[in-house]
Amino acid sequence: MERAAELLLVDLRLAWPVLLARAVFAVALGLVALIWPTITLLVLAWTFGIYAILDGVTQIIDGVRRRDRPRWWISLLLGLLSLAAGVIALIWPDITAVALAIVVGIWALATGVIEIISAVRQRRERRRVALLGLAGLLSVVAGVLILAWPVPGALALALLIGAFAVVYGVLLAALALALRDAANSSTTEPSSAPASP
Repeated sequence: MERAAELLLVDLRLAWPVLLARAVFAVALGLVALIWPTITLLVLAWTFGIYAILDGVTQIIDGVRRRDRPRWWISLLLGLLSLAAGVIALIWPDITAVALAIVVGIWALATGVIEIISAVRQRRERRRVALLGLAGLLSVVAGVLILAWPVPGALALALLIGAFAVVYGVLLAALALALRDAANSSTTEPSSAPASP
């Protein structure tokens, strides 16, 4: 039990900064898309591509750092998915709004499904799971909306992506802060740390 508590503390200390970085990237993407109403499709594709690559690299590093833990491959898989979506958005110079919507929609849908599965597997930590599950559900809903209604034009697509990214980033930030608090409380009271999920 003591070993499980130590592993959980290490996981919390490693996970929350990664989630906070991802949250900052997501909110930055969302704000760029929402504040710049005359955004061109090329700029939107580049903004999303840069976000997805930063998000992907962050998650790949997290997965590799935690490869001795159970489910480390989930971060690696999400990272590779984000990296692929970002590269596609960056290397396709004449991307159309519909094509960009499909890339973003598939990325959001797949990310959301993986996050929901991860939340279900970690159901012992209710607050943490609720935030992760909510972020996953938001991703699935956004992915389905974007795929079901590939908006005709950069402005509408930018607003949809921007709103999703800001809310998603806020949820990730809340999750990161909850993990940080759990890590800090585990440091001060090691005997009360829950078992590893």
